[in-house]
Amino acid sequence: MPFSILILTLNEEINLAACLKSVEWCDDVVVLDSFSCDRTVEIAKQHGVQVFQRAFDNFAGQRNFALRQLPFRHLWVFHLDADERFTPDLQAEIERRISTTDFEAFFVPSKMMFGGKWLRNSAMYPTYQVRLIKQEGFEFTQVGHGQREAIELNRIGRLEEPYLHFSLSKGIADWVNRHDRYSTLEAAEAVQEIGNHGPDWAGLASRDSVRRRRALKALSYHLPFRSSLRFMYVFLLRRGFLDGLPGWIYCCLLAFYEQMISMKIKYLKIEKGKNPLPPIAEGGKALVR
Repeated sequence: MPFSILILTLNEEINLAACLKSVEWCDDVVVLDSFSCDRTVEIAKQHGVQVFQRAFDNFAGQRNFALRQLPFRHLWVFHLDADERFTPDLQAEIERRISTTDFEAFFVPSKMMFGGKWLRNSAMYPTYQVRLIKQEGFEFTQVGHGQREAIELNRIGRLEEPYLHFSLSKGIADWVNRHDRYSTLEAAEAVQEIGNHGPDWAGLASRDSVRRRRALKALSYHLPFRSSLRFMYVFLLRRGFLDGLPGWIYCCLLAFYEQMISMKIKYLKIEKGKNPLPPIAEGGKALVR
């Protein structure tokens, strides 16, 4: 059973060609670009895929706009990023599962790749995101710097085969710049979470790895020494040291990210919870390119 693929882009000329090559078997690839100023759109056109443009508000807004407004050929849509790659095994599993399923979406694991190495331990494989969804009535909500599904977990299945994620493909400087922006959004969410909810103690004991991971994240907002704890948890308890030098670098980056979030949480508290960024309304029109 065929499915469509959506790729969100912003200045992805380094990654896009390899991403598109990994899905060249698909008869419906749609790129939603956020007005890139490099060769992203040109590369997409060269590969013969549909290209639309819309000003970026947030990831949930982009994905919801695509599901509501863009002309996909198929009912099922896989959300792929430009720094990610599809695999033949994942394609085969999806085609098999969606032909008989009652689920409305699927969690999909990813393999974090760095320096030609799979960071199995330091990237805490497997971690899951909702990436494969049935278009009808599905909606994402913005949470922190990313998006989360707006349906009950029991309506979401889980795939076994992963996609490949090359998060450091543009170098460490680009990773740090992106996560500086992400940490601002995560800090704002953390301040709201701390003010409105306590830790999800039941979630910490859940057999569902997605709920357990989210509960652990919420608990971390209440803990001191977040960056040191994150490093020790990933590098030692999750055996990130087994990934060698790439694993050590990645664990250090994760700890640095936690430190940025912690500093910004403290800043927001000093400012009495005032969000340093103005709210950004969803909206925008897509331009066919």
